[in-house]
Amino acid sequence: MTVATDRRMTLKEYLDYDDGTDIRYELEDGVLVEMGAETPLNPRIAAMLMFLFGDLGIPRKLLAIGHQMEVRSRYATARQPDLVVHTVESDGALSGDEKVLRLGSPSPLLVVEVASQTKTDVKSRKRDYEYKPKEYADRGIPEMWIVDPDRAWVKVGTLADDAYQFETFRGDEAIVSPTFPQLDLTAAQVLSAGR
Repeated sequence: MTVATDRRMTLKEYLDYDDGTDIRYELEDGVLVEMGAETPLNPRIAAMLMFLFGDLGIPRKLLAIGHQMEVRSRYATARQPDLVVHTVESDGALSGDEKVLRLGSPSPLLVVEVASQTKTDVKSRKRDYEYKPKEYADRGIPEMWIVDPDRAWVKVGTLADDAYQFETFRGDEAIVSPTFPQLDLTAAQVLSAGR
């Protein structure tokens, strides 16, 4: 759902926007667009991955849920990945009052998107599988994951020649992450949020 406003919002107005609800929005071409409802599994997957990366020795301060990232795209001004694994430099760019990782700021190591309704919602599918990979690749983020409970797979994308090359993992297949080769995790464990 698009939220009607008298004029297009700036990135700062978007970051300061609060309509008093728990609805999540992204800013697309200056217009607030409501993000689809997440299943309860989506935030559980992001949280489970955050704890897992912490167990791998990633400092907890470099793991973030809810961080905004400015992107260069005709579809969006800012995105909010479900999980961000920062570098020391990208985390440092968010110090102080900064609410968004700006263009030109150092890029994080990894972003994870937990897809929703990709079998039934064409807009959601395009956003998660077409737009976001291009936007994150443009930022130079070395690795992107798309976790899709509806399709029962985890896609791990490695940045090569300004685009992600994705490998798909299903069921009991061990996920291979070039950034985190010590990872010991299957697609099924991710998709079930470790249950």
